[in-house]
Amino acid sequence: MRTTHNFWLSLFASGTLLATPAAARQTSVATRLEASPTSVVLTRGESVPIDFIVYDANGNRMDAPIRVAAPRRSLQYNQDGTITALQAGDFEVIATAVIPADSDSEPPSVRVSVRVNWPAITRITVQASEGVLYTETTIAHEAVAYHADGSFRPGAAIAWSASNADVIEVDRYGYATAHREGSALVIATFEGVRGQLSHAVAPLEATMLQIEGGQDEVRTGDVQRFHAHARLPNGDVANDVPVTWTLAYRPVEGIVAPAAPGQVDGGNVVADVPGVYTVMATAGPLHATKRFTVVPRDVVQRVTVVGHGSQSTHYTSDLWVFEGVDGRDYALTGSRQGQSHAFVWDVTNPANIVKTDSIQVDARSVNDVKVSPDGRYAVMTREGASNRRNGLVIMDMANPGHPVIASTYDEGLTGGVHNVFAADDYLFALSGGDKYIILDVRDPYNPQYVSEYDHPNSRIHDVWVNDGIAYSAEWQTGVVMVDVGNGRWGGAIDNPVLIGTYALPTGATHAVFPYLQKDTGNFYLGLAWEGSGPDVRMPYDPETGRGGYPRATSGYIQIIDLTDPDKPEMVARYEVSEYGTHNIWVEDDILYQAYYEGGVRLVDVSGDLMGNLYTQGREIAVFK
Repeated sequence: MRTTHNFWLSLFASGTLLATPAAARQTSVATRLEASPTSVVLTRGESVPIDFIVYDANGNRMDAPIRVAAPRRSLQYNQDGTITALQAGDFEVIATAVIPADSDSEPPSVRVSVRVNWPAITRITVQASEGVLYTETTIAHEAVAYHADGSFRPGAAIAWSASNADVIEVDRYGYATAHREGSALVIATFEGVRGQLSHAVAPLEATMLQIEGGQDEVRTGDVQRFHAHARLPNGDVANDVPVTWTLAYRPVEGIVAPAAPGQVDGGNVVADVPGVYTVMATAGPLHATKRFTVVPRDVVQRVTVVGHGSQSTHYTSDLWVFEGVDGRDYALTGSRQGQSHAFVWDVTNPANIVKTDSIQVDARSVNDVKVSPDGRYAVMTREGASNRRNGLVIMDMANPGHPVIASTYDEGLTGGVHNVFAADDYLFALSGGDKYIILDVRDPYNPQYVSEYDHPNSRIHDVWVNDGIAYSAEWQTGVVMVDVGNGRWGGAIDNPVLIGTYALPTGATHAVFPYLQKDTGNFYLGLAWEGSGPDVRMPYDPETGRGGYPRATSGYIQIIDLTDPDKPEMVARYEVSEYGTHNIWVEDDILYQAYYEGGVRLVDVSGDLMGNLYTQGREIAVFK
C-alpha cells in the first residue's frame, strides 16, 4: 500500500478520540476553528499540548469532531492532545472541523506552525580508518556528534584541525597526513563541542608496496577484491601501513563511459561499464598498480506472459503462490475496497489459470495474504472491519483449492493488521503499525498468544523471520533485528530479545527481505526505502488546465550485508531514479522488485554485491 505523508485522527474539540461517527449528531454547524497556541517551537523529542476550539455561527463554543493532520515522519499528534517532535525542521499541523455531510458550508480549518530544533550536542567521537599513521602516509577520520539521549546529529558540519600542524596536517574532510615524527591530536569540533584522537607518528620503514588478488577478466558488477602489502627491507610484511586506493579507466572502442565508471572501497573494486581498469594503491611514497579487463555482464532476457487470472470485481491487494498439500500449485490473492475477499487460483498450468474458490470477510481491505511453508494453513489480514475488530482470518488448507475458515484472532490486533509473516508453527502479525504479536498456530483452529515485540518510539510496516531472527522494517528507525528463537543473543519465541537496529540514511524503511546466497555464504538484507511525491492522479480538466499529472514516487532498494548481525554493513543498492520501490522478493539469485510505475524489475544479485546494481548491467528484465 502506498504510504501518505500525513496521518489523520478524528477527535472531539477537547482532544478525546472520536469513538463513533459524531457529525450526524451535531445540532449546529461548526463555522470557526481556533488553535492555542498558533505556533510552537520545541526540541526534537519534546511534546507540547495544542488545544483546538470549535465555534458555531453565533460565536458559541461547541463540541464537534475534528481531524488533525501532521507530517507523519516529522511530528506525532497524540491521543492526549499533545504533539511530539520527531525530527528537526519547519512543519505545519492542520486541523479541520467535521461538519454534517448535507451541509453547504466549507469545513473550518486552522494551521499551527511548528519549528523543531535539534537538541544540544553533548559529545563527539572520532574514529580513524585502519592502520598506523607513519610519516608521509594518510589516514581518513570520521566524527559522529551525539545528543544527550544517545541519538546522533545527521549532517553535522564537523570542523577539523590538528593540535600540532608541523606533525599532522588535517584537511576539511578529516584526512590526516603525517609530515614528521612526533605526537599530535586530530580534533573534530561542532557547536562548541570537541572530540579528539591521538596519533604517535613513527618513521615509515616499508620500502615496497605490492597488490595481490583479483582476476584478469571479470564482468560488469563482479566485485574484485585486492590486497596491498607493504614490505620491509628484509621482505617481511608491515600489516599496519595505511593504504589509499584509487581507480583509473580506459574505455573499449565505441564505449563512452560515465565520469565514474566504477567504484573502489578499500581494495574492493566494481565496474559499471566494460573497459580496461587500473587499480592503484598508495602508501606515502610507495605505489603499486594492477590492471584487469571488464566485459559486459550479458544477462538480459525476454519476459513472456504465459497466463492471466482475471478478476474484474475487486482490486487485487496482495498475492502468495504456493504448493498445496495435494502437490498442485496455487495462488492466494487479497482484495481491497468494499466487502473484501480472498481468491484461490489453481496455477499448476500457468497458461490456464483457474479460480477455484473465494472467501468473503468483513473488512475494507484484505491487505496481506500468506501461506505457511508447509502449506498447512493460510492467513488473511483485515483492515477496516465494520465492528472495528480487524485481526486475522486463519484458513485450513487441507483442501487447498477450497480452503475453509478455521478461526479468527483479533485480541491485541484490533487496530488493523497490515502485514504478517507465516512460519510453520508460528505467526507474526503487525498490530496497528506499532508492534508485532507472535501466535502459536500449530492448531489453526485454536491460535494461542505467545509473545510480542514493541520497539520503543517506532512505527512498524513489515516483518520477516529467518533462522530465528525477526527483521522488521520500522520507518525512521530502520531495520530492527530481534532474536525470536535463534538463541545466540538469549532470545526465544516466548522471550524476544533485541539484537540491534540499523537506520537507513534515507529513512522511510518500508519493506525487508533477508536472503542467504548459497554459493558465497553471504547473508544480505534487502531494505526498501519508500518515498512518495504529490498524489495528484485526478483527470485533466481542459477548462481549468488542472489535473492529468501522474503520481510521483521515489525510493530504492538498499542492501545490507548481515553475515555478522552484530556488524551490519551497507554494501549495495538498486536504484532506478525515475520510479519508487514497493515490495521485494529474492529467489535463486534473482531480485524481483515492485517499482510502482517502473513495473516489475528482475535483477541479477549473484556473487558479492557492491555499488548500484542498476548501472552494472545486472538488470535481467522489466515488465510493466
